[in-house]
Amino acid sequence: MRDLLADYERLAGTGPVGRAVVTAVWGSAPRPEGSSLLATADARMAGSVSGGCVENAAVEEVVGAIARGTPSVASWGVSHERAWELGLSCGGTISVLVEPSVRPEVLVAARSDAGSVVATVTRGRAPAGSGLVVDERGGHKVFGDFPSDLVRPTVAAAGDALAKLTSRLETFGDGQASTAVFLEVYPRRPTLLIFGGVHVATHLVHMAKPLGYRTIVADGREGFLTRERFPGADELILGWPEEVFTRVGIDSATCICLLTHDPKFDESALDIALRSPAAYIGAIGSRKTQQVRRERLREAGYTREEIARLHGPIGLDLGGREPAEIALAILAEISAVRHKRPVSARG
Repeated sequence: MRDLLADYERLAGTGPVGRAVVTAVWGSAPRPEGSSLLATADARMAGSVSGGCVENAAVEEVVGAIARGTPSVASWGVSHERAWELGLSCGGTISVLVEPSVRPEVLVAARSDAGSVVATVTRGRAPAGSGLVVDERGGHKVFGDFPSDLVRPTVAAAGDALAKLTSRLETFGDGQASTAVFLEVYPRRPTLLIFGGVHVATHLVHMAKPLGYRTIVADGREGFLTRERFPGADELILGWPEEVFTRVGIDSATCICLLTHDPKFDESALDIALRSPAAYIGAIGSRKTQQVRRERLREAGYTREEIARLHGPIGLDLGGREPAEIALAILAEISAVRHKRPVSARG
C-alpha cells in the first residue's frame, strides 16, 4: 500500500476509494500477499493484485463493496491453460480481501516510516475488518470487535511476520471455531547510507528511490556532495564517519555502503558500522583489499561474527563493471540480505 499512497490521494479527491488486497496465494502468482489494488465507485483504479485480467474482476468487487459498505473475501483460481490470460503465470489461486474503503489503520501504517503490522480478520468468529495494529516494539492497539483471547497469539505471529518482512494469512483455532487473520506487514522504511559521493553512488540513489529507501549520501570531501550530482537524495551530509553516523542514527533498517576508496574514510566508517545494528554493511575494494581489510579487523579484535557481517567486494557478482551495473549489483545484494536469502562470500 505504501507505493499507492500518491494514487490514493489522487483518487480520494474525487470520492470514496475501496481496496482489494491479496491475503493468500496457492500455486504460482505474479503478485505476493499484501499486493493492493485501489478502485473508485466509477471503476477508476490503481495498483494490482495479479498483474493480469483478474484486475477487472477485482475492480468490480471493490465497486460492489463501496456500494454495500461492507467488506468481503473473493478468490480466483485458474488452470494452467488459462493462466496467461488471467495473469497467473503458472496457474493457481489467490484470495483477496475486498474493502469499501482504505481503513485509517492501513493509511497510518503506510504513511509511517516505523515498522508495524495491521492484523485484520477475514473470516471466523470476529467481524471481518476488525483486528489490531502491532508496532515494531510489540505494542498493540485493537480496532473493531476483536476477540481478547486472540490478542496474544496475533501479536506473536505479527512479530514473526515483521521480522521476516512477509505478509501472510494466519489461522487461529480449528474447524468452525477458527479465525483467519491477515497480517499485513509494513517494515520500517529502510535507509540507504552511502559514504562516498562517487559515480556509483549517483546510480545507487537513483535506483534505490523506487524501492522505498530513504537515501543519504555522506562524504568528508565537499566537492563530491552537490545537488547537481545527487538531485534525488533525501539528505547530503558533509563530515567524517563518526559524526555522520551519530547524526543519522544507525538502526536495524539501515544499509551502509562504503564507497570512497579512501582508507581514512572507509576504514574508520567500517570500525563503527561493524558494531552497529545495521542490516547491511558493504565496502568497495578488490579481493586483495578485502583480505587485507579482514586481517586488520582480526588484529584489531573484531570477532569472526562481526567480520562476517562485512560484504566485500560489495555487491553480487553479476559480471558488470559499469557504475550503473555495480549499483545494480549492490542493491541486489542488499535486497537478498534484507530478505534473508543466501549470499555467497566474495572476499
